Amino acid sequence: MHVFIGGAYSGKTDYVMNLLAGQKIKLVEGTLPDGAPSCDVLVIKNLEKWLVTQNLEDDEPLVKMILTKLKILEENCALYIIVTDMGRGVVPMEKQARLLRDTCGRLYQALFAEAEQVVRIWYGIGEQIK
Repeated sequence: MHVFIGGAYSGKTDYVMNLLAGQKIKLVEGTLPDGAPSCDVLVIKNLEKWLVTQNLEDDEPLVKMILTKLKILEENCALYIIVTDMGRGVVPMEKQARLLRDTCGRLYQALFAEAEQVVRIWYGIGEQIK
């Protein structure tokens, strides 16, 4: 599993697509795929869009379920995950936005622990942090 993180519109997708140029890629955006697609490389981006549709009140089982699904997906494809860093800004006033930020933080910690590679993207430039 390879994880790429950076702020909104910081060049994450372009960075990953350039890295994977010439490979057969399946791109999934804004959802967590069900089942196990057959592909060489699976790129999942904007998991945050899917997360807002979930119950974020008790995020521990949700994070565990996501990791389980990602491990199953990784059995069939090289897995590249692109996520948006939400932890460096102003704390949102709205409860749901705070829950999303907190859940993303916990999910990202779990993803980083499992990933063989973690790259932070800053304006299109990658910095390997794991």
